[in-house]
This record gives sequence, structure tokens and C-alpha cells, in this order.
Amino acid sequence: MGLKFLSLASGSSGNCYYLGTDEYGILMDAGIGMRTMKKALKDNGIGLEQIMAVFITHDHADHIKSVGGLGEKYGIPVYATQKVHAGLDNSKYIDEKLSLSRRIIEKEEPVQIKDFKITAFGIPHDASDCVGYMVVYKHHKWVLATDVGHINDTVGEYIRMANHLVVEANYDREMLQCGNYSFPLKKRISNGNGHLCNSEIAEFLAANFDLHLRNIWLCHLSKENNHPELAYKTVEMEMGKYGIRIGKDVNLNVLKRSTPSELFLLE
Repeated sequence: MGLKFLSLASGSSGNCYYLGTDEYGILMDAGIGMRTMKKALKDNGIGLEQIMAVFITHDHADHIKSVGGLGEKYGIPVYATQKVHAGLDNSKYIDEKLSLSRRIIEKEEPVQIKDFKITAFGIPHDASDCVGYMVVYKHHKWVLATDVGHINDTVGEYIRMANHLVVEANYDREMLQCGNYSFPLKKRISNGNGHLCNSEIAEFLAANFDLHLRNIWLCHLSKENNHPELAYKTVEMEMGKYGIRIGKDVNLNVLKRSTPSELFLLE
């Protein structure tokens, strides 16, 4: 039995991802409205009752909007580090504070949800804390690394382990520098604790490619400082320098910012 992957939204206005089997699944982040989330899941044959857990990467608004409702109204366990939970407690973006649904996790210590083994790993980003996740299921290793200030040793290690990789390509460096953002905001995005640009992830993927990597999804694209086609081409061209063929050696997709992706079946 394979895995199902669905991006419900992937951008500064909201982030939420589903990973599951025919019987059950989990959510990564919950940064979109509950009604929108339930509809996107239902349209793909997934009921909210199938969601076994929610895992939160960090406490920025575009990742946590519906976490209170999922946890307290629907009784779905919400997993995050102690520091992220502290950020959720103090967040003005959550209507219902977490109580019975709260679950504390530690980085590098796996959590078992049915047949899923989920490991959080540290990511450099300007939040109270920030993690990515690796989900191991049978022969699959699915990795999420979003809101990445830079690729440090830990992030690089988990990216290299992935068979299926959801990774940030937030901005094009030239578009950011020539755009209308204020200088402090430009600096915040590009200072190593903000976001990852197209060329950074392209160069890392090309230099570290292994044939066990089968799928790449570029996520969290900026509306103002990136284009899906530009992110795709940047990665495709850099990998081409190493003789890596998109569509033959590895699949590459760019996730939509505010609408669901297709349902990907991972065999």
C-alpha cells in the first residue's frame, strides 16, 4: 500500500499538507481555515475522522490558523516542540488554546502514529522554534523542510535521506532585491534565518542528488518575489548541469500557494 500526499495550501497566506494511507493520515501545519481544509480533504475522499494527528513546524500565523479547532473541537492530537507550544499559547491567531490535545515532542526523537514514524528536526528560522519533519512508512521516507533560513548540516542530512521531498523555494534573489519590499524586510528574508531562495535549494539538490530521491515538491513560494515557472526552471537547469533529468531521474512539481494540489500517489 502506497502513500497519498496532498498540499492543501503552500504560501504566506496559509500552509497545510496531508500525508496518509487509504485508512488514516496526518496533517503538517494547519494554516488555513477549517471550512477550506475540510472541503479540500473531502474533495479527495479524505474525512477529518481519518486525521490521527497534526504536526506543527512553527508558530507563525500562516501555519497555525486552525490548530485550536482541530485540537480542541475535533480532539485531534497536536504535536509540537515545547517552544512551539509556548508560542501557540501566546499567539493571537488561534481562537482556541490547546489543552487536552497538546502533545510535546523533542527534536530527533521519533513519534509513532500507527505505521508512521515521525521525526522532527531543527530548522533555522526566525520563529520561537522551527522544525521540519521526516515520516517513515514502509520503504518511504517523506521529508518536509519549509521556512528554511539556510541549509545547515541537520537540514541537509534529512534532505539527503528523502525519497519524497517537500522543500522551500521561497524567492528569486534578483526579484527580491529589485522588488518593492523595504530594506529591513529584504534583509529579514535573506539573512540566513528567513527563507530559502530558488538558487540555494537548486544548487544543494543538484550537488547532493541520489537516485533514491524520487519526488521533489517546491513549496512556500512568495507571491511577490517568485514565479512557479521560475522556481521550476532554476532547479531544472541546475540539476541539468549534473546530468540529472527532470521527469526521468526525479519528478519535480511546484505546489500552489493558496489552492490544493492534485492528490499524489507515492508507490
